[in-house]
Amino acid sequence: MTIRPLRRPLTRPTVTRTRVAVATAGLLVAVGAPAAYATLGESTPERTAVTAQARGKAYVETRLFFGTERPDGGPAVTDAQFMTFVDRKVTPGFPAGLTVPNGRGQWRDGNGTIERERSYELILLYPASEARLHDPRIEEIREAYRKAYGQESVARLDESTLADF
Repeated sequence: MTIRPLRRPLTRPTVTRTRVAVATAGLLVAVGAPAAYATLGESTPERTAVTAQARGKAYVETRLFFGTERPDGGPAVTDAQFMTFVDRKVTPGFPAGLTVPNGRGQWRDGNGTIERERSYELILLYPASEARLHDPRIEEIREAYRKAYGQESVARLDESTLADF
């Protein structure tokens, strides 16, 4: 013998409350989702201009990342060596200015080993109209460092931005 629990039929007020709750939740999701997704988009100068007056002219910010440990086990690149490299290989092509913050970095080398080392980041800022002129100079800097200090690579990151001086 099977015993079944008593089931009461849903009354009209219970059905109505359920429908109202489901409709309200759906409306909140529909209204809130676009706003939530809008905040996930990229920040661009055009989007920034909506909330604040955009200032400056079109520039390119190039960041180069230089490791200091030598794959052959030789001595690490010193501050003096790096600054001499900057003076000789970077400054002639970018005499208007540059920035060199110190850092710590890690990356996976060609053999799959994670390398952790002291590193340098070189920040170059130049008018977007001069990007084609500066590109070969930047590639020469990367190649010169790679060869001089036995590095597997020098990472490069380019971003469009606005700058005002």
